[in-house]
This record gives sequence, C-alpha cells and structure tokens, in this order.
Amino acid sequence: HLTELDVSHNRLTALGAEVVSALRELRKLNLSHNQLPALPAQLGALAHLEELDVSFNRLTHLPDSLSCLSRLRTLDVDHNQLTAFPRQLLQLVALEELDVSSNRLRGLPEDISALCALKILWLSGAELGTLPAGFCELASLESLMLDNNGLQALPAQFSRLQRLKMLNLSSNLLEEFPAALLPLAGLEELYLSRNQLTSVPSLISGLGRLLTLWLDNNRIRYLPDSIVELTGLEELVLQGNQIAVLPDNFGQLSRVGLWKIKDNPLIQPPYEVCMKGIPYIAAYQKELAHSQPAVQPRLKLLLMGHKAAGKTLLRHGLTEERVEGCPGGGDKEKCYPPSPPAVSKGIEVTSWTADASRGLRFIVYDLAGDESYEVIQPFFLSPGALYVLVVNLATYEPRRFPTTVGSFLHRVGARVPHAVVCIVGTHADLCGERELEEKCLDIHRQIALQEKHDAEGLSRLAQVVDEALARDFELRSASPHAAYYGVSDKNLRRRKAHFQYLLNHRLQILSPVLPVSCRDPRHLQRLRDKLLSVAEHREIFPNLHRVLPRSWQVLEELHFQPPQAQRLWLSWWDSARLGLQAGLTEDRLQSALSYLHESGKLLYFEDSPALKEHVFHNLTRLIDILNVFFQRDPSLLLHKLLLGTSGEGKAEGESSPPLALPTPSQELLRATQLHQYVEGFLLHGLLPAHVIRLLLKPHIQAQQDLQLLLELLEKMGLCYCLNKPKGKPLNGSTAWYKFPCYVQNEVPHAEAWINGTNLAGQSFVAEQLQIEYSFPFTFPPGLFARYSVQINSHVVHRSDGKFQIFAYRGKVPVVVSYRPAKGVLQPDTLSIASHASLPNIWTAWQAITPLVEELNVLLQEWPGLHYTVHILCSKCLKRGSPNPHAFPGSERVNVALVYPPTPTVISPCSKKNVGEKHRNQ
Repeated sequence: HLTELDVSHNRLTALGAEVVSALRELRKLNLSHNQLPALPAQLGALAHLEELDVSFNRLTHLPDSLSCLSRLRTLDVDHNQLTAFPRQLLQLVALEELDVSSNRLRGLPEDISALCALKILWLSGAELGTLPAGFCELASLESLMLDNNGLQALPAQFSRLQRLKMLNLSSNLLEEFPAALLPLAGLEELYLSRNQLTSVPSLISGLGRLLTLWLDNNRIRYLPDSIVELTGLEELVLQGNQIAVLPDNFGQLSRVGLWKIKDNPLIQPPYEVCMKGIPYIAAYQKELAHSQPAVQPRLKLLLMGHKAAGKTLLRHGLTEERVEGCPGGGDKEKCYPPSPPAVSKGIEVTSWTADASRGLRFIVYDLAGDESYEVIQPFFLSPGALYVLVVNLATYEPRRFPTTVGSFLHRVGARVPHAVVCIVGTHADLCGERELEEKCLDIHRQIALQEKHDAEGLSRLAQVVDEALARDFELRSASPHAAYYGVSDKNLRRRKAHFQYLLNHRLQILSPVLPVSCRDPRHLQRLRDKLLSVAEHREIFPNLHRVLPRSWQVLEELHFQPPQAQRLWLSWWDSARLGLQAGLTEDRLQSALSYLHESGKLLYFEDSPALKEHVFHNLTRLIDILNVFFQRDPSLLLHKLLLGTSGEGKAEGESSPPLALPTPSQELLRATQLHQYVEGFLLHGLLPAHVIRLLLKPHIQAQQDLQLLLELLEKMGLCYCLNKPKGKPLNGSTAWYKFPCYVQNEVPHAEAWINGTNLAGQSFVAEQLQIEYSFPFTFPPGLFARYSVQINSHVVHRSDGKFQIFAYRGKVPVVVSYRPAKGVLQPDTLSIASHASLPNIWTAWQAITPLVEELNVLLQEWPGLHYTVHILCSKCLKRGSPNPHAFPGSERVNVALVYPPTPTVISPCSKKNVGEKHRNQ
C-alpha cells in the first residue's frame, strides 16, 4: 500500500526488480542524487505512478517500459548522461512537467509535439543548436527553460506557443531579438541574458503582461521609446550593455523593484543618477523637462604613486598656464612661471581648464603617496575617472616594481574594474637615454607579466569551478577535501559568473610608459595632448559628455560662490534657498543633491539621521582637515596645537581683553601636556574632542562644526567615540575618539583567549568558530581600520591592536584578526572568531553575525576584488594546527546567519569521521 517513496541522496547503484514490482500502489518515487547507471524494466509496471525523479544519476538510457506509465505527470531526468532525447517519453501523453536539462541531447525529435499536455519543460544545458518545427505544436506550454544552449534563432512558428508565461533563453547565441516572441501577449517573464543582441524592437511594448525582463550582458546600444509602455515591469536588468541614453519618460516604470544598470556608458541620465534607481531617473527626466539641458565636459584626473614619485611637481607643471607668446621651444624657463616648491601637503585638489574653447576641465586630485593616507585614498577612487600612475624613473629599479607600480594597479583594479590607467615616468631628465629606455621597457614588461599572472590565476580558479560543476553534487559532498565541498550548483554558477566578470573587466592600461621631465615644456605639452586625446574618446569616457538639467548645474555653481563658499557646511535649508535661486522647488532638490553627492561634488548623506540635515559642500576644506589627521609629523601636530591654544578663551566673533602673558613654566607645562596628547595620538590613535578642536583651527569655528565633523569622520569609518553611551549624551564628560589606523601595538590584551585559556588563566573546553576571509591578489588599503570603526556599535569592552581586536558581544567573546601576507604566494587574511561550549555554539554564531554583515557591506565597495570565505575546522584549531582545514564558507555563512546551526561540530581531521555526519553539518 505504499504510495510515496523517497530514497534520494544515497549511494544506490542498483534497484531490485522484485522490490519495484511489489510497489504497485506507488504514486511518487524519488531516486535522485544516487549512482544508478540504469533503471529496472519493472518500473513500467507501476501503473499508478504520477511523479518520478531520477535526476543526478548516471543514466545513459531509459527503459522502454517507461512508456507504459500512462498516469505519469512529472518526470525529472536532469543531470544524467543521456545522449539523445528518449523516444519512450513521447508515449507519456499525460506528462505535464519534464526536466531533461544537463544531458547531451544535441537535438529534439520532430514528433515531440506528441507531449500535448506538457506545461513545464526544462531543456537547460542540453547542447541544442536548433528547435524542430514540431516543437512549436506544444500548445499547452507555460514555462520553458532553454538557457545555456547554442541557439542562434527560433523557428517562425514559435509564436504559436500562446500560453507561454515564462521563457528563459539566456546564454545562447542570439544576435537578433527573436521576432517570434513579440506575438506572445501572455508572456510574464523573459530572460535573454548573455546573448549577442544589439537592439530591442519597438514592438516589445506588445508584451503588456511582462513582469520580468532580463537583457543583461548583451551588446544593446539603445532601448526603444516604447519600452516605457511596459508599466507592469517589476524586474528590469540591463547591466553589461552599451546603452548611453535612456528613453524619455523612463520614470513611468515605477513598479520596477529589481533594477540593474551598471557597466553601461550612460550619459543621459548620468551613471550616478541611474545607479540610484528608477525614482531618481524619473526626477532627473522631470527636471530636464523643466529646464534646459547642459553638457558639462569635466573629468576627474587622479595622480597616484609612491612617495616622492613626483606627483606634486607634475600637477604644477600640467595645470600652470603658459606665458603668453611663448613659442614652445627655446628658453624653457620663460615659457612657464616658476613652480612653487614640489612638496606635498597631503591630498590636494586643483581645477585645470585643459581646453578653454570647449570648456573642457579636469578636476585634478593629487593623492599623497605616504602610507598614512592609505585609509582615505579609496574614497577618491571612483568610476569614470582617468588614473595617472606616476613613477620616479630616476630611482626606479626592477625589484621595486611591486611597491611602486604593481600594488597601485591592483588597488585601482579592485576598486574600479575596467578603469583607464596612464603610466607616466617623471624625472626623465635625470636619466641617460639608454637607462630611460630600459626602465620604461621593464615597467611595461612587468605590467604585462602581472596582468598575465592575474588573468591566468583567475582562469585557473574558474576552471576549478567548471570541474566542480561537472561533478555530481553528491560526489562533491562525499569528501570534505573535495573542491567546493557541499556548494550547490547555483552558487557555483554565481562564482563562475564573478570570475568571468573579473576576467572581462581588466584594467585598461595605456601603453607605452610616457617619460616626462617636469622642467621641459615640450614633455608637459605632449602629456597634455595625450590626456586630452584619451579624455575625448567617447567609448572610453562617455561620462565626459553627460547631460544635466541646467538647474542642477546652477545649483552646483551657487554652492561654490561667496559667501557660502567659505563655510564648512550648509544646512539643508541653506541649500534649499540656493535651490530656489536655481529654479528648483523643495521637492525637486533632493534628487539634485543626491546626484551631486554621487558624482563627488559635495557630501550629502540622506540615509544618516545625524547628517541628513546638512550639506558638506566645501570639499577643499574637508580634504585640508583630513590632511591634518593623516600627516604623521609630531612636530607639525604640536605646532598646530600650540597655535590653537594661543587663541583659546576667546568667544566666537569677540575680541579678547588683554591677558597676562603666561610664565615660562606655564608655557612649558602646556607644551608638555600637548606633547603627551600627540604621543598618545601617534601610538594609540587617541584624542579628546577639545584637542581635536585645537588641531583643526581655523577650520572649526563653532562647537556645532566640531560635532558635525566628528559625525562625518565616524560615517566615513575613520574614527569612533570611545566613551559615548549608545543614543545618550555625554553629560559634560570629555569625549575621546579613537583613530584605528594609528594604533601601533601589534596585538591587544587577548593573548590568553587566543591561546585557549580564559582571562583568569584557566583552560576551558569550548568549540571555536572562526570565519576566514582570504585575499590572494590584494588587500584593500585601510579596510581593517575602517572595519574596526564599523563594528564599534556592535561590541563592548574592546581592546585594539594594530592587527587584532578583542571584544565582547554581550557576554560572548569575539576576536577580529588581520594577518598580512608574509610572501608572494601567501594571501592576506582577515578572520572573525568566537567560541562557546558545544551545546551553546549558536551563541557564537549570534555573536559574529553582525560583524560578518558589516564586513560584507565594506567589501561591496570593491567590486573588482577577488576573495574567498572559509570556515576553519574547529578540531584543527583546538589542536593548534598551523594549517587548519578550511570548509568553503561563503554560502554556509550566509545560511547560518539566518539559520544558526544545531550544535553538531564535525571535523574532517578527526580520527572518527563519518561522511553522513559531514553532510548533516
């Protein structure tokens, strides 16, 4: 009397004929994820069978008797070894759902139309090149999966499938949008990702019931105006195309929730507007209708390089105006005014009008090369900029390539995939002709070797994913030592897609290396011409020609005009008044400020309760303030503090009455106290709020300035308040701030916990949970320091070291550790650990959950970064193994964050290891 039998996920290699023939009342049978090479003929005797799942086996054929299953409604034979479509299935006239995906069918029979009741058909990855005409007679079809095949076109009769609601044609070879799809008025979901489409027909508006449309990773250059008539769309995916302009009234697609548009050369609306979503696109287009369009030819130019590379001297040489009437030759000293001393003051910003006739302007960022600035440099690396990597040719040696060139290329590639980089060699006048040629060739050669090494490494990793996908999921799960142990096919395909993205978005490095002497006007003019020709290339920098509403442009200009230009920040209402002058009503101001923030013109944090009422428009002063904190010069810091105290006691806007001059002993005492503050800052990153105010004079005028600035620095992940209770004021006590990037002690007071003893020195019996992030190519500069700030709201009783943080989540201890790579072959690692007794292991998961989430948010800022996540074996850790076994962890961690595991801790390294328990784990 048995009606349902599930023996899936076992290791069956055969099915007894006598067993099958006895189960005469069986209606559902699941044999999936086994190792069956064949099915018994007696299966055809199960006259009542309605559902049969034999997927993920090793079947090369199906028994002829299968055609006798006249009541069969659902059949799943995907991921087997079939080499042709089984003709026995054509007799199953009651069949409603059929899955033959991931078999090498290479074709379908003409009489497949016999399956007249079929509603759902899976043919993914079946190596199909064409569809027979008879396929179009499957009039009952509602869902059809044809992805991952080799289809170049659909038969004209395909439009007969009028009941079709969902169609997946992704990862095929379609060059034209199939015209046969346009009459399918009932279609609700259409997937055409990863094809070779160049356009979308205007008649797509006839698909009025469409809810989901995926057109990503094609070659589409424009969208038809009629696409805005698909007002029911809820998902629209367009990333990875060549779209520059979105149709007017695009904001009508207001129901779109899932929206992806990155990796397109967008100019109207600008990329920054499109990335914010459909409501912002609607606001932009509405504003464009209210005011005249304005094209702003302006490009961000970033000078990067090692300390003393010559960036500042190069910036002065590029941006200075030539003396009128200079012929460009002869006496070089007369062609340009004398340059100021080429000493960097930190990060500096200069506006350079490169072509006055067209108003082409570069905003030049001179990024300081000192290591102390690494934590803030990533804030300035953004898409759509031209990167100039400056190398001092006079001091360059081949062995210094990794630090002077290679690391900067890795950094830019991780932050801004597909960025355009120009290599400029400075101090060419200090090198002989042969030396100059050899050094430029060496840089060029080593760049090519590094790029080749990185690309080959990514290709090998992608190949490992392919090999894992080729194996059965059960085989991958049989041994913890197998590559991608226990990782699902879906997640493997996601990882493969990420590797493909990284391979397709390598840096665009302009060659050859351009040698320059900043004292030679001809060299500088040649560099100017080079930068202009690159900037004006529409395919490389489409954003140079972005179109803005005139009112947005005026609003930006008003923010930088006196008197507001001198202020550090404006209130939202101040900006609203400027908006009215620009013709913007209050309801239209938000989208304009959002664009100016996204494009780096000002800072406006609409998602921050503490900052959303303020607009930080004076970026030059903000950068000056950042420079104060990141110049690690004790004498300079002390000098600023002494200057700050000289005016202390004056009320703002008032003149002070004459005061008695301090005695020498008082001056000495004051200097000693300030010196101690400087020492504490440079060793431990600690400063009280009143000393920060002294440091920042004259930038800070009022207490509100200071408070807002500290909130901003905390938002940027640069510091946190040590003694401020959550959500409560300090009640008059001094606020102390910690800047993690300045912490010098290697480890905090957590050695006892790490070595397996508690803080009282007694051993404990506990399981350690440790999640490790590994970075084989590059570790984002400043990531650990910023992460240290981001987790502060989640932990208490913390103790910080340069590379380690020991803290508590409630009563549960957590340790965050960063381990720099010790050699070329070793990766940098960042780990998050906790421990608990075995019955309470879920408390350790709860402790690390928000810390993992905060790290994942920070890593999203680095889309070109490759890293892996592993869960380390607890038994290896307990034994003190130097190389603990690592389980693939990204998917496990994501699941565990939602569903904390039961206290089952298994190790592949323990003496008694049972495979089935590992599957449970």
